[in-house]
Order: sequence, then structure tokens, then C-alpha cells
Amino acid sequence: MKILVAVKRVIDYNVKVRVKADQSDVDLSNVKMALNPFCEIAVEEAVRLKEQGTAEEVVVVSIGPKSCQEQIRTALALGADRGIHVETDEMPDSLAVAKILNKLVAEEAPQLVILGKQSIDSDNNQTGQMLAALSDMPQGTFASEVKVDGDKVEVTREVDGGLQTLALSLPAIVTTDLRLNTPRYASLPNIMKAKRKPLDVKTPADLGVETGSKISVLKVESPAERSAGIKVADVAELVEKLKNEAKVL
Repeated sequence: MKILVAVKRVIDYNVKVRVKADQSDVDLSNVKMALNPFCEIAVEEAVRLKEQGTAEEVVVVSIGPKSCQEQIRTALALGADRGIHVETDEMPDSLAVAKILNKLVAEEAPQLVILGKQSIDSDNNQTGQMLAALSDMPQGTFASEVKVDGDKVEVTREVDGGLQTLALSLPAIVTTDLRLNTPRYASLPNIMKAKRKPLDVKTPADLGVETGSKISVLKVESPAERSAGIKVADVAELVEKLKNEAKVL
């Protein structure tokens, strides 16, 4: 079995995001970038399936500028076998990304495609579903458990009423949720080995896909500042403030 994993380069989740002065976008200058946390979970799950003997090859793909190769190498250090970088300086929207991935799925013919359910920058939660529609493959979203059994994959997902388990015929698409696994840390020897693993570079034109986004950002604003809390002397004062000031009682 071959597994294709899509990963994205995003601002590290520990970094405080700054907005540009003209409010046109987020300021990326001198900001630490990292592998999207949901994508990291997707890579970990693919590597675990390989370690179990279920998969023979894990291929990682990322779309974006040349700097995305850093995140591909990170995924290779975590245990992936091969990388594909679709290089573009444009910022493709979810549909353009899904179209590019659909072309790569046709070329690579993976039995399983794993994506993070969303990226922490745009939070769209669209690409996996769009890819499933374009490739006409069954999908299991928000996976909290994945089991491959022969030509089927069982995906357990959390829903309002509890847990739902889906049986998908391979090839299939799975998007990962936070509780699926805990990603490992890359060891120094694996980081060194990752530098020698193959990484192919393509362009959207090579795949016959236009990356121009049909979505334009009008304005980016920082969240409103929270007002400071107050201390109360006793329960009676707390109840009085909740009743007369907050008006929640």
C-alpha cells in the first residue's frame, strides 16, 4: 500500500501572530514557521501504518514557495519515504490545492490519502472534502481512529451523539482530528537521513492546474483585547455583580 500525505507550512502555533499595519494580511517577517499540527498527525498515522506492515511507502506533498521544503524534510525525518514539492509563490485556495492533489493522486495512485482536517491559519476545513469529490473517492473526516483491514479502512469519528465508525473501500481519503495520535519527535539521525531522501519538485503548470485564488482578503484584524478581571471580597458581592452588572442571573 502507498499512502499520500498532504502537509502545509504555517506559522508555529506557539508564536503570537501579528497583523500588518495596513491590515492586508498577517505579518510573516521573522516569524517561526512549522508543520501544521493536523498535518503532523496525518504524517504520524501514515508512518505508524508503515511500521505495522500495512503500508510500504509514505509520500509527502506540500504546495507553496521553496521554503515549504523545510516542512517536507521535517515529515521525511518523522518517517516518510519521499517528498513532492509543488512550487508556487501564489497562495492557492482550498479548491486549487484539491485540484493539484487530485492530479498527484492520479499520478501516484495511492491506496490511502491522509490530510489534516484543517490548517491552523485559514481554518477552512475544505480541502479533504473537495479532493474526495474531485477524485470520486470515499472519505472519512475528523478521524480519531484508523484501522486498515484488507481492501477496507475503518474510520472512527467523534459526533454529537458519541462515536461513529465508517467502513470505506480503498482507495479512500481520511482527514485527521487531534485525538488520532500524538506525533513523535524527529531524532537527530533521522533528521540527517531526511536530507538524503528524494524530493521531487513540480509546478502547478506541470500538472495543468491554475492556482489563482477566487477568494480575496478584504481586511485582517487582531482579536479584541480582553478587559482585566476583578476580585470580589465575598460571595454576596459576586452574586450582586453577576445580577446587576453582568446581568446573567
